[in-house]
Amino acid sequence: MIEFRDVTKRFADGTVAVDHLNLVADAGKITVFVGPSGCGKTTSLRMVNRMIDPTSGTIIVNDTDVMKTNPAKLRRGIGYVIQQAGLFPHRTVLDNIATVPLLLGWPKAKARARAAELMELVGLSAEMARRYPAQLSGGQQQRVGVARALAADPPVLLMDEPFSAVDPVVRANLQDELLRLQSELGKTILFVTHDIDEAIKLGDKVAVLRTGGILAQYDEPGTLLAHPADEFVEGFVGRDRGYRGLGFLSADGLPIGELATVPLGTPSATAREIIGDGWAIVVDTDQRPQGWVRVGQLADGPVTADSLTAGGSLYDTEAGSLRGALDAALSSPSGLGVAVDADGAVIGSVSAEDVLAVLDDARQAEIGVS
Repeated sequence: MIEFRDVTKRFADGTVAVDHLNLVADAGKITVFVGPSGCGKTTSLRMVNRMIDPTSGTIIVNDTDVMKTNPAKLRRGIGYVIQQAGLFPHRTVLDNIATVPLLLGWPKAKARARAAELMELVGLSAEMARRYPAQLSGGQQQRVGVARALAADPPVLLMDEPFSAVDPVVRANLQDELLRLQSELGKTILFVTHDIDEAIKLGDKVAVLRTGGILAQYDEPGTLLAHPADEFVEGFVGRDRGYRGLGFLSADGLPIGELATVPLGTPSATAREIIGDGWAIVVDTDQRPQGWVRVGQLADGPVTADSLTAGGSLYDTEAGSLRGALDAALSSPSGLGVAVDADGAVIGSVSAEDVLAVLDDARQAEIGVS
């Protein structure tokens, strides 16, 4: 657990970066600080490991006042991940990850063995162990940074906009990887971002800070979207917060409809005979979707990858939400979203109309209307 008790940071020029912050970050959960530039989110984070000392107030980490702990000792027990990873350019990937265990006095063989374990955990192949940071992509560097922060198995992990310097696709993959790791490791994580979508995706709870380091609202993501505390929070989370809020609503009760499928290689004449002229999803031998075709417009010959129209997003019935189902339907060229199982195989379709019907039922239940 991390607790801020009436914490203020005032710099020498009189600037107040954090103003009487009171907040408890729950053990084993991800707490996200989000807000505009100048709101004190990074300053708040860096006071936890005493990269910056508070002017007043108390910060407690696992029942210990950080100001009563030697800074170097404190930092070795807290993982720290920053933008662009901050790797040592003259050290290999393996030795970068092994840095903190070596500082703690671990034998080199043990530290490197731990580093190799963590490479696998964060999705880095063993062949990268001897590479240097300059030989890695941005996403790979960030994975090394996360592995290094986890090397000594710290109970607390601080992450300061760690994914902001990579492209959107890599960023989404790294976010998913962090959630996977957290499900296995259960660390107490403080995460700083300026991106409300990232905050909502990652945070068990989200702290919205306003300029001047004032806490505007601290809530679970679904509550933040549904009930913003004031106009500032409402504006910051965005006008489309209703759509984002669908991500926190269960898709239980959402019907899965039928969906026409065509295996790759099927003769177009056969597809037209079975399906007619409408849309169908093309699948591989494992029933995984490859794309859409308008059967009536297929050229003579087998259905190939060159025939396909991009299919939009997929609705995962095992872990999906109403937002995922609606997005799948809206992004599909046919108007039907593709529903898949845990293995990615097609099991049917979802429609926007059905999503809205389930949403209406949920609202009626919330207000007690039968």
